[in-house]
Amino acid sequence: MQSDVVIIGAGLAGLVAAHELVLRGKTVTILDQEGRQNLGGQAFWSLGGLCMVDTPEQRRMRVKDSHALATNDWFGSAQFDRPEDRWPAEWARAYLDFATGEMRSYLHALGMRWFPVVGWAERGGGFANGHGNSVPRFHITWGTGPGVLQPFIDRVLAAEKAGDVIFCFRHRVTSFDIQNGQIASVSGDILAPDDAPRGAETNRDVIDTFDLKADQVIVTSGGMGGNFDMVRRHWDAVRSGPLPKTLVSGVPRHVDGLLLDHMKAAGADLINMDRMWHYCEGVQNWDPIWPDHGIRILPGPSSMWFDATGSRLPAPCMPGFDTMSTLHEICRRGYDHTWFVLTQKIIEKEFALSGSEQNPDLTGGTWRGVLKERLGKGATTAVEAFKEKGQDFVVAQDFETMVGGMNQLGGNLIDSKHLHAQIAARDAQIDNPFTKDAQITAIHTARNYLGDKLIRTAKPHRILDPDNGPLIAVKLHVLTRKTLGGIHTDLDGRVLSRNGERIGGLRAAGEAAGFGGGGYHGKNALEGTFLGGCIHSGRRAGRAAG
Repeated sequence: MQSDVVIIGAGLAGLVAAHELVLRGKTVTILDQEGRQNLGGQAFWSLGGLCMVDTPEQRRMRVKDSHALATNDWFGSAQFDRPEDRWPAEWARAYLDFATGEMRSYLHALGMRWFPVVGWAERGGGFANGHGNSVPRFHITWGTGPGVLQPFIDRVLAAEKAGDVIFCFRHRVTSFDIQNGQIASVSGDILAPDDAPRGAETNRDVIDTFDLKADQVIVTSGGMGGNFDMVRRHWDAVRSGPLPKTLVSGVPRHVDGLLLDHMKAAGADLINMDRMWHYCEGVQNWDPIWPDHGIRILPGPSSMWFDATGSRLPAPCMPGFDTMSTLHEICRRGYDHTWFVLTQKIIEKEFALSGSEQNPDLTGGTWRGVLKERLGKGATTAVEAFKEKGQDFVVAQDFETMVGGMNQLGGNLIDSKHLHAQIAARDAQIDNPFTKDAQITAIHTARNYLGDKLIRTAKPHRILDPDNGPLIAVKLHVLTRKTLGGIHTDLDGRVLSRNGERIGGLRAAGEAAGFGGGGYHGKNALEGTFLGGCIHSGRRAGRAAG
């Protein structure tokens, strides 16, 4: 049976598009190079955060938000400055309308619910009209990433059972046949079956080929974060400094970006490919699932951040504030790693780990589990496991022992007296409710927000005071994650060629399209806009193709 629409990629954006198409009476074939066990793609591994604006959850936490404030934050962060940013900027405006309007009701009607404490991510670089969230907007979905996926998976699997959706797993698209400006077919390789666990690397053994006629195609194949070679090829080392030689990966190996190259070969316009979103707080997973598997620490504002030599990073390079400024600072300094230095009191209150598998209480979606994990003695079970077993953690009862451990892991680059002097100077700022230290000011501001004071920000204290110990140092790596650029599209997801013409029947959504238009984040993301962007762009593309 030939379906009305072919979707390439069985991740969140593809599933949302398929759901919308089925609602409109269309039949759908979904191709994916991985097996059924990876249904849902990267979203499965996420924390499930969604950027929404002026919600009941925000208002209950005494947060005043608005479309105007969110727009100021988005465009101050995006800093659109290229001719090709026209459609990305239109997508940004459309998402803000969605996030302030029907997004919550649309998802609520599908069954999603959210943790009542709204997170305050990407707090910014210091200016009201610059990068960052002025207020908390990060809504964690009950069930985390799997909870975001489940409503769409359930509906698409029901459509499969009814014969309206066909899945073709282990089908890797390598070519697009475009005739007279119109998509005619897609072709590629059929890979050998592989029952490796979700996320694990699978074989690339070709057992056959396929050629599928299609006059409506939606590309939702994701980004390139699992392909270090491709990441380095597109990274602008002149502008931003070279990426560290050692990276860890926040996404499975199959997030390889190769379909983007195939789209370019077919005549599609790729824009903003040098814009990426890589985290600076990655640690090596002590129990890895995919190659180079890293986990991101979601830090509160209190850990001190030092470069590989033990020199403190300048504001706004503080935990949770300005990812890209920090990444560029690290790259320009020329070392592979940085350090957090903190106390047991800080790790207990402020450390969380990104991802569904590192937050079983939120993934399980039960208050009993959350209260046990978040309010019990010590850090969460996952954080304590990393503290005990992770090769990037140094735990010590005294300062000199901690420095010795840091030098053993980091190549003997740290001078003990220099590091001690910086921490002591910071500690001296704790005695008063006012301070000239930007990070201490940020801590006081964080604790003015009820959500942070309750579960996210430790009471200010002296790091070198033994009563607050033990001391903890964490070696941090750059962790690859999101592709902010991608396939250039209009507001209906229609793919544009390099001469600006629309390619008939060909659409793109999700990370493959820079979450909208070829990069609706611009230069910076506000967080919660990756899953949100997949939902929004998949929905628009599905409705337009329907």
